[in-house]
Amino acid sequence: MKKQLFLLGFALCTMTMVAQTEKNESWYFKLGGSYFMQTAATEFPVVSGQLPNTDVYAANGTTLLSRETNHGSFGEGFRTGLTAGYRVSSRLGFEMGLNYFKSSNKTMVETVNRLVAPGPVFATGKAQGKITAFDLAPAVVLFLGESNGFEPYTKVGVIVPVHGDLTIETNRVYTTPAGTVNSYSKEKVLPNPTVGFMAVVGTSYKLGKNISVYGELEYRNFTVHGKSKETKAYTENGVDKLTVPTSFRPDASYSVNHVNYVEQINSTSNNRTTNSAGFDNTKASDDISSYVGISGLGLTLGLKYSL
Repeated sequence: MKKQLFLLGFALCTMTMVAQTEKNESWYFKLGGSYFMQTAATEFPVVSGQLPNTDVYAANGTTLLSRETNHGSFGEGFRTGLTAGYRVSSRLGFEMGLNYFKSSNKTMVETVNRLVAPGPVFATGKAQGKITAFDLAPAVVLFLGESNGFEPYTKVGVIVPVHGDLTIETNRVYTTPAGTVNSYSKEKVLPNPTVGFMAVVGTSYKLGKNISVYGELEYRNFTVHGKSKETKAYTENGVDKLTVPTSFRPDASYSVNHVNYVEQINSTSNNRTTNSAGFDNTKASDDISSYVGISGLGLTLGLKYSL
């Protein structure tokens, strides 16, 4: 027992002496910009009842010539961020990042020359989605040592979105014997809380006593699922028709413009399919929650200021 206590005391003394000789950099701040490429592409969710396909029809509007599934990740896009870090020792640090991310537009549904009504009425158009989000990114940093001004490091952490949405914009052209009608809709999907994972390798290079440039290669992986959806705009030939039934959008009730996402729909849900007798079009309709991926591999470049 005495021997074990002696060894423990010796180890503690050694650690204390090492800590006293280590370089402490205390606080530092980083400002950077990133571009991410998508990874882990998955099939997009259903958009307003339309499967995530690109469908091309023949001149009659009913013969399907080709079909392609639309898939991808909303992880592709640009990010800017401000990071505060605290260096506990020459090897260990902690960071907290605040980032703003805007994804690239992704085609979720596309239709070419589909017959949608007698007349005949043909529809051609596409629905495109993009994600914008603010997130917090706490991380643990392991510094690998400085050499010739370069200091490589690795870090792992989590991504916690604090605000954001998926915006889906649909442009569609209806061709009729009387001419054409251009419709436009804008829907916003709000997400449920989620947490993602990130892993980073990077290096900084000193330009002066307190100023450095840095570069990071970051992989992040997380998915989000919808909480609710609201149709923010619907127009035909530029005229507001959000709450007005038309021949191209016969139902403009509250239930069409507002959706609550749930894990399951059944006979008690406010859903036309599973509860037609009890459906209330003055309330938000219930629908199955869908998932989208925001996984990506990105390069970040920026400036670092150390106190």
